[in-house]
Amino acid sequence: MKGIFVILDGMGDLPCKQLNEKTPLEAADTPNLDFLATRGEMGYMYPVKPGFVPESDEAIVSIFGSNLISSTRGQLEARGTDIKLTRGDLALRANFATIDSLEKRNILDRRAGRTLTTLEAGILAKALNNKIKLPCKFIFEPTIQHRGVLVFRGGFSDNISGNDLTYTQGKSQAVDKVRFCKPLDDDENSQYTANIVNEFIEKAYEILDKHPVNEERRRRGLMPANFLFVRGAGIEVPKLKQYKKWLSVAYMPLEIGFTRHSGMKVFSFDYPKLKKLDSYGNLWEGLKKACTFSIKALKKNHKKVDYAYIHLKETDTPGHDNKPVEKKLMLEYIDKTFFNFLRKFAPPNKIKVVVTADHTTPCKLKHHSADPVPVLFYNDSVPKEKKFSEKEARKGSLGGMLGNELLKKVGFVR
Repeated sequence: MKGIFVILDGMGDLPCKQLNEKTPLEAADTPNLDFLATRGEMGYMYPVKPGFVPESDEAIVSIFGSNLISSTRGQLEARGTDIKLTRGDLALRANFATIDSLEKRNILDRRAGRTLTTLEAGILAKALNNKIKLPCKFIFEPTIQHRGVLVFRGGFSDNISGNDLTYTQGKSQAVDKVRFCKPLDDDENSQYTANIVNEFIEKAYEILDKHPVNEERRRRGLMPANFLFVRGAGIEVPKLKQYKKWLSVAYMPLEIGFTRHSGMKVFSFDYPKLKKLDSYGNLWEGLKKACTFSIKALKKNHKKVDYAYIHLKETDTPGHDNKPVEKKLMLEYIDKTFFNFLRKFAPPNKIKVVVTADHTTPCKLKHHSADPVPVLFYNDSVPKEKKFSEKEARKGSLGGMLGNELLKKVGFVR
């Protein structure tokens, strides 16, 4: 193995009042990341381009050198969920959410309070699949926590908007009212597709809002999962650059789908089910499993491939929830476990290490931003006094770069 590429999802941040105007990365005690930084170089990266607020799929596709129009979120998520697709099937990423009513259209929470258990999501999904009648076949598949994938079978258009407009064309905005999907051109099929998706969303609301699962959630003072947000419409097989000599550790549908279709050998595990109301307890369980699994995958396979891509998802969620202390603690845990291993594993095996984020998720904004992410490139160079952080990375010798320049700059691709 020549190199290990680590993405800590949403790691980048802005100074937080709760952390004495430091970012979670600056405030975190990360001796092992600092060890790698001291013996390497640092820089900063705009995952897509300056001023562009990327969704996770846009960032990863860009960083691995493919054109953004070569894939869609829905297609990648569906292919990472083992849903069989044929050309023309319309795939969308979905979220269970909470609204007050379809008449008032006020969004109460975009993720149903993060308390929807795996069992509840499965029951609600079964109701949707069994009770909604449309002039086409469809499948709704719940994935992890509030997430899901929606696929319509047939010859549809993907030139439609989603009904979740938080991120649109590289910009982010606060959205407090429900929208509906719209055709993005004058084609009849685009209008038909938007109509079908909107009909599904309306029928889903009628079923979900009255479902016994949500009546019980209301009784317990929880937010009902009574609405679906959809985005990332796609009908085409993703056209991605191939990385045949890479392995990946991926456990979220997006990353699984992306790395599968990039030609990587994918190592994955079943994410822990959310059984109670503690979504952060579930995240910590998932993070611990991911770090342990990643270490085992590298130990067992480092002589079989040239490069490894490790994607740790959990650090993104505290940014969306304005929990900088939680984000700091997660970074410290990853440093204490996974990077402690890399610190001992990389030097004797002469493996280079790159650590960065797919995007910045500032706690105070509670969504992605266009701010650059820090980059660490361990290459076993002469030791220097450094701490890995956004501020120090902006001063680093690697300088600034775009996402599609990173892997070439560190020599992981030609």
